[in-house]
Amino acid sequence: MDVLTRLDRDTAALRLRLQTQTRQMSTGYKAEVLGDYGTAQPRLFNLKADMARRDAYAQSIGQALARSQATQTALSRLSEIARKFADDVAMKLDANDVETIPLYASQARQALVEVGQLLNAQANGEYLFAGSDTNTPPVPDASNLDSSAWVTQIMAAVQGLGTGNAAAVNAATLAVVQDDSAGVSPFSAYFQTGGAGLAEPQRSVQTADGVTLGFGITVARNGAAVSQGETAGGWVRDLIRGLASIAGLTPVQAADRDTFRDFVTNVRNGLTSASSALADESGALGLTEARLEATKTQHETMKTSLTAQVSDIEEVDLAETLTRLQATRSVLETSYTAIGKLGTLTLAQFLG
Repeated sequence: MDVLTRLDRDTAALRLRLQTQTRQMSTGYKAEVLGDYGTAQPRLFNLKADMARRDAYAQSIGQALARSQATQTALSRLSEIARKFADDVAMKLDANDVETIPLYASQARQALVEVGQLLNAQANGEYLFAGSDTNTPPVPDASNLDSSAWVTQIMAAVQGLGTGNAAAVNAATLAVVQDDSAGVSPFSAYFQTGGAGLAEPQRSVQTADGVTLGFGITVARNGAAVSQGETAGGWVRDLIRGLASIAGLTPVQAADRDTFRDFVTNVRNGLTSASSALADESGALGLTEARLEATKTQHETMKTSLTAQVSDIEEVDLAETLTRLQATRSVLETSYTAIGKLGTLTLAQFLG
């Protein structure tokens, strides 16, 4: 009986081993739950946590890259508008050629509408120039930006251009685009007086533990660029101011050639400032994109390495496991045969 007992116990162990090996062949994993990995459990836990963290960073970076690339597209078109009106239209505004002034004024009004629509550009359902208020268009009535309070007040100031008052008119248009009060600013309440958007820091993305990169630009202020020269403090304001100033011109304002020339020079300088700042924004965003791409690649490379380490702990060698499974099955069959034979022995045969 002792022999049968031992043989039965060994057979039970073989059956358990066979079940384990069969499951391993089926799943490809050494164990079913993390707790079954014994001394490897802490390392496996840390590896998986690191993988999850890097995967989260890579996903966040990917989303930031999608937004920044869409922002680059909008910036590119805004830059084209600023350059056109600074280097082409404003250069052609001439008191000796008053017939073209209404044409350029009309073009400026059309450009204002396009600027408003570009400032409402979206990526993945988020408004790119809205800061943290991503679900609200930063320019609520973009299609009518050319008739907004900012624009109509600037046009009214421009139409007061007479003899020797270019500096005064210029100062008046500057004051208009620096007015963030409700009912005057064309921006959403988030970017009006008292709104959090006016003081909000640049939107950023966390790319690693303790590391963030800024990439956001809002309608209220520049991102990385610092506007210089004839500026209201930001390229959005400078661009709208310049376009609205041209939109407000009629042949009447060209009556005093010197005043007209001085005013147009100020307008051109403001548009040039907007153009330069837009170029700086695009360049800075390009550098940020390069850093984001590099960091994302690093996370993905490390995740691949970590995945391999996890696989070494968790996964079985299927060829080796199959060999062991077949050996276990063979031994188990032999064990069953032995038990069967022992069960048929008589006492005389067993003692003999």
